[in-house]
Amino acid sequence: MCTLLTEIAKITGSGKTAKGWIPVTEARVYFDHPFYTQAEHTLNIDFVNTGLGVDARIAVELTEESARALVASITAALEEPVESHAAD
Repeated sequence: MCTLLTEIAKITGSGKTAKGWIPVTEARVYFDHPFYTQAEHTLNIDFVNTGLGVDARIAVELTEESARALVASITAALEEPVESHAAD
C-alpha cells in the first residue's frame, strides 16, 4: 500500500549519474508504485543534490524483500570492527 510519506535524510556521499560522479546531500525514501521495477510496490530511494538541479538524482527501486536484505547488509557492514578493514 502506498503511504504517500517521504522520509528525508541529510547525507554526505557521492553517486554516479550518466554524466559522472556528483556529491549527494539528501536521501528521499518512500514506499510507492515503481516506475520501472516489475512489482506492485517498491521501496524507492532517491539520492539527490538539490543544489545541482533536477538531473542530480540517482533513483533506486527495491522490492520489499530486497530492501530488508539491504538494511541487514548495511547493519552488518557497519557493525564490523574498523580494525578488520585495515590494510596489512
